[in-house]
Amino acid sequence: MVFASATTGFKQDVPEIQNAFLEDPVMVSVLERLLPGDVLKEITPDLVQISEWSMTEGAALLDRMEEDQPRLRQYDSWCRRVDELLVTESWNKQKNVAAREGIVAIAYERKYGEYSRIYQMAKLILWSTGAGLYSCPIAMTDGCARVIELIGTHEMKDEVYSRLTSRDSSKFFTSGQWMTERPGGSDVGRTETQAVWDEEKNAWSISGFKWFSSATDADVTMLLARTHEPDPSVAPGTMKDGSRGLSLYLARVRDEEGKLNGVRIHRLKDKVGTKALPTAELELDGMVGQLVGEKYRGVKNISSILNITRIHCGLNCTSTMQTLLLRSKEYARRREVFGALLKEQPLHLATLANMEVQYRATCQFTFFCVGLLGRTEAIDNNLPEIKDRDFPLLRLLTPILKLWSAKNAFYLSQEAMECFGGQGYMEETGIGRAMRDVLVNTIWEGTTNVLSLDLLRVMSETRGAALEIYSSTIREIMAPLKGQSEWIKSAKSLEECLVLIAIRFTAYSTPEGRKTLEASARGLSLAMADVIAGALLCQHAAWSQAKAKANSSNALAAAEAKVDQISARRWCEELYRRVDHQIQTLGREERFEEDKQMLFKLAEARGAAAASSVERFGEAKL
Repeated sequence: MVFASATTGFKQDVPEIQNAFLEDPVMVSVLERLLPGDVLKEITPDLVQISEWSMTEGAALLDRMEEDQPRLRQYDSWCRRVDELLVTESWNKQKNVAAREGIVAIAYERKYGEYSRIYQMAKLILWSTGAGLYSCPIAMTDGCARVIELIGTHEMKDEVYSRLTSRDSSKFFTSGQWMTERPGGSDVGRTETQAVWDEEKNAWSISGFKWFSSATDADVTMLLARTHEPDPSVAPGTMKDGSRGLSLYLARVRDEEGKLNGVRIHRLKDKVGTKALPTAELELDGMVGQLVGEKYRGVKNISSILNITRIHCGLNCTSTMQTLLLRSKEYARRREVFGALLKEQPLHLATLANMEVQYRATCQFTFFCVGLLGRTEAIDNNLPEIKDRDFPLLRLLTPILKLWSAKNAFYLSQEAMECFGGQGYMEETGIGRAMRDVLVNTIWEGTTNVLSLDLLRVMSETRGAALEIYSSTIREIMAPLKGQSEWIKSAKSLEECLVLIAIRFTAYSTPEGRKTLEASARGLSLAMADVIAGALLCQHAAWSQAKAKANSSNALAAAEAKVDQISARRWCEELYRRVDHQIQTLGREERFEEDKQMLFKLAEARGAAAASSVERFGEAKL
């Protein structure tokens, strides 16, 4: 036996991904099904190129961004308040690349009509691997552009929208999204920021405190504020309570001289992850802004932002899952343990297979929502299939996609770390950073519970119509497969799950059943995501089978069809049991009172008993 030293002995081959787009069969297959052939052929070189960039130049920029994190210089040497946000050259380069590559522009140029969004988001998934947290300001820039496109003034479109969607890095703007305040994040009705009309500046003067503002270095920002009534005939200065008093505003972060526009940076946030992203607490004092849309419709007007940013969350999760899964599989090809490669060992193989199926399901659901978004933006909104189906379905699915994909991505990141053993726990591999960063998706744009309650809100607002659209969409997806023997079990499982979901909503959509319905909202959201993902996996597998049959001599097509079918069947095999548990077990009528008893009432009773004992002891001592 040869004794090892620091320079001799065993050295593990480094698992490296050369090009995620070329190495991941899942995304390529999804795009082939969703895009016309000529479109896919035309955009493929661009997707290959951006993936190559992510694995080389992007990876180097990412490492430098993490090593040299943003800093805040509040005062200069003469004790003057300057609030200078210091970001790295690598961070600024990411902005230039985002503009050059049209990461936002592709969606708004609409060269490929409704398919432009699919192209944009596919490129964004691949770009995010090397762009890291710069995908966050890009998400908010995308949302801001859409709102201005829909309800912005001509001036906003000329001066801001044109720059948000520019490919020229010298003109390109990014946007922030300053909604969160100390009284609450998702509960925007408690917003303390106020907007007062300034006659001299012919603009709104905005003041308040924003507790969590991502993309603090953005060029513009959108924010909610409580509006002072400027009309002298309607009690000027009065404000409406709750969310009904909020309006949406657009403001430049800096003025023409580069000075902050009524903004003081209180401090940078010390976060668990996303450390390369400058996030701050901001005090606004007379920030000059412009009203976006009508007064007092702020919450409604941000809905377009939320649809897009929640889909961006799903894309970020899909991107992380893609990268970690590819790396885990590559490591399994190279790592030998107990005389065999990991890829030959049954338990490790089973673990990787579970990760693969979860990624495939997430990829299908994400691109389904992206396709819906593209349709609503590029097709006549007056058409019944857009107005009465796609719009409400998109509104229903975006919170579900966001919460579900975030859970999936964090689960997969944990499994990926284990797949690498001790090496996975080392910072140098980047898996720990990926785990910390992807975790933000469970919180940003709404926690799992907040988004689950949003699902109930959609159901209530549509009086159940959204559920009917959801169910009919899944039945339409599965209709061509019902007569095929290989899909009988999967179709039956999906139908039974739809019935369970409908029963839960129907049985407890009453004032008396509200608590039970809310208690099971998380389970309902996860179940609805699981079910539509299952239907999409089946649809894709059937398409893949048809493609293979049409090309009987193509061995690769046959292999892909086989794997697609295995994935869909596995997902649907356990679906009913999982959905039944999520809905029935986690949403029993008596569970609400049991939860209170277990978590608080017992502790309160023990506290009262302890206080009584102390009191008696004190009396006895006296």
